[in-house]
Amino acid sequence: MDKFDTLTGVAAPLPMINIDTDMIIPKQFLKTITRSGLGKSLFFEMRYADDGSELPGFVLNKPEYRQARILVAGDNFGCGSSREHAPWALEDFGIRAIIAPSFADIFRGNCTKNGMLPIVLPQEQIDILMEDAKGGNTRTLTIDLASQRVIRANGESFAFEIDPSTKHSLLEGLDEIGQTLKHNAEIASYETKQRLGQPWLWS
Repeated sequence: MDKFDTLTGVAAPLPMINIDTDMIIPKQFLKTITRSGLGKSLFFEMRYADDGSELPGFVLNKPEYRQARILVAGDNFGCGSSREHAPWALEDFGIRAIIAPSFADIFRGNCTKNGMLPIVLPQEQIDILMEDAKGGNTRTLTIDLASQRVIRANGESFAFEIDPSTKHSLLEGLDEIGQTLKHNAEIASYETKQRLGQPWLWS
C-alpha cells in the first residue's frame, strides 16, 4: 500500500453522526472484489438523485471539494457492517484521512490496513476543523503522521494518538502481507531448519 507520511489537502466537512458503511458504499456495489472503480459510488444515495444526476447540495459534488483528500466527520464514523469496500471507496475517491470524534473499531482497522489514516480528536477540536473546512482558503489541512499532528492553515495544530505499530505500518506502507515479507529471511531460515530436522514433513 502507499506510504502515509505527510498529507496536505482540502478537507471536506461532513457534520453527520453515525455514518454507517451502507451509507458510505451501498450493498449493491459489493459484488466487486477489486478496489478500483468504487469511488464513483461513494455516498451514492447522498450524492445522486434517482435519475443518476448529481445532487448539488452534497459536499463532495461541490466544485471546491471534488478533490478533497480529508474528511472531517461526526461521531461513530464507519459503524454498521464490516464491509472493507467502505475504505476502498473512500480511497478510490481520493480520501486518505478521516478526522472524527470516534470510529467503529472494524472500520478503523480496515482503514489502516488499506493505507488510510483515521484520526480521533475531541469534539471541540472537531468543531474548529469543521468550520475551517467550510470556508475559504482555510479548508486546507496538513496531517503530519510522524509528529502526530493535524495542522490548520493558520499554523495551529492538534495532537492525536495512534498505536505505534499502526503508525509504523502506515509510514512504511506495509499491509499485513508486507509486514510478513519483512521477515522473509527469518522465515526461510526456519523452513530450512524444519526440512533438515523433520524431513518427513516435506516429502
